[in-house]
Amino acid sequence: MGEIKPGSYKEIFTLSLPLVVSSGSWTIMHFTDRMFLSWYSEDALAASLPAGVTNFTFLCFFMGVATYTGTFVAQYFGAGQFDRIGRIVWQGVFFSLLSTLLLLPLIPLSRPLFRFIGHPGNIPELEAQYFRILCYGMGFSLLSSAFSTFFIGLGRTRVVMIVNLLIAVLNIVLDYAWIFGKWGFPRWGIRGAAWATSISAMIGALIMAALYLFPENQKRYATISGFGFDPKLFLRLLKFGLPSGLQFLLDMACFTLFVLMVGRLGKIELAATNIAFNINVFAFMPMIGFGIAIATLVGQYLGRNRPDIAALCVSRIFLITLIYMGAVSISYILFPNLYIRVYGTRENPALLAEIHRLARILLMFVAVYSFFDAMNMIYISALKGAGDTLFVMIVIVICSLFIVVIPTYICCVIYKGSIYLAWTFFSLYVIFVAFVFLMRYRGGKWKSMRVIETRVVELSSAPGALSESEVMR
Repeated sequence: MGEIKPGSYKEIFTLSLPLVVSSGSWTIMHFTDRMFLSWYSEDALAASLPAGVTNFTFLCFFMGVATYTGTFVAQYFGAGQFDRIGRIVWQGVFFSLLSTLLLLPLIPLSRPLFRFIGHPGNIPELEAQYFRILCYGMGFSLLSSAFSTFFIGLGRTRVVMIVNLLIAVLNIVLDYAWIFGKWGFPRWGIRGAAWATSISAMIGALIMAALYLFPENQKRYATISGFGFDPKLFLRLLKFGLPSGLQFLLDMACFTLFVLMVGRLGKIELAATNIAFNINVFAFMPMIGFGIAIATLVGQYLGRNRPDIAALCVSRIFLITLIYMGAVSISYILFPNLYIRVYGTRENPALLAEIHRLARILLMFVAVYSFFDAMNMIYISALKGAGDTLFVMIVIVICSLFIVVIPTYICCVIYKGSIYLAWTFFSLYVIFVAFVFLMRYRGGKWKSMRVIETRVVELSSAPGALSESEVMR
């Protein structure tokens, strides 16, 4: 096998395809989860997305900080500072453990939370059950993410792919067994789906931790000897990771509030929105794999002081996503039933027909903004891979509040207006922020940013001797 040229399509696909498959496995897992629930009952389907998204919204701030460890790993690897890699991963693990303690109080708050949201019928109780059980797996999800940043930052993405595929298969099998009561499992419906997800998260965390502690990793990257709390490095992770986590939180909060407010219009509107977003996630999740690849490649090449190659990688991945998302958007327009018809039971044909009719229209909105959503993923990932997390956070705060949250609240909660107007606000938000991040990227400030310490060689006090020291940028 020939040498891989820096910035080549071969390098990009070698790194990104396992991440795309990993993202795809996560997508298939959640797609199957909601498809099984739609076969179980319309109420279970309607409750699953709001509860699942709300759970992930609480988790995503901590997830955003923990996964930002991967940017440090990538830049340390690119700079040849291998001895720092194990230590930064442990800081991510310690942050994940601390975060788990902060998330546990959510468990007893599940019923009051969803009663307050006020969705119709029995849906709040189902939402509370789903949310509460998912909370038991949140800590394991954080730990799995923290350990996986080691492999992603090094570019060893096949390891992550294999583990995620195994966990996805396990989750799907447990889903089927626990939702419908197969193979001796109880028929628990939406509770079974939640337990399947939490158990799978626990097993995934244990596998990732075991792989991280392999002796080969210790020899080069100090994965065991680097164990220990490093206050300076931990604070450095927080300096860059907290804005990243807040951006992730605010982005998800915007999405969650949108779903919850649209749900105030009625069960049909909520179920149709769930279907449209679930289909969107199914197509968009591979873009997350490319986004992680961009952050890794940008981090590695900035660590090597080669922003020119980093920019080349971004341009080439953008071209790949342009082709992919263009094809997906066309399929939404030409073949909507291909995606929609698998959702729902036949217990109430008239209700299901109305849900599907509305979902087909909403899928047209998804077709319009999908390309810009991918554009967001590409340029946000590039900026975050360099360390430009504060700017990304500020843009998300301002735009999500004034383009989505406030207008949708007025439309759906105060005036009980049109669902199409609410979706127009959401689409405009996705398109507007895409151009903001494009302009920030083209400005080029990210090329001079770094998240890691820079090692320099200084003259010591002894004539002719050299010593190495670290300087915080």
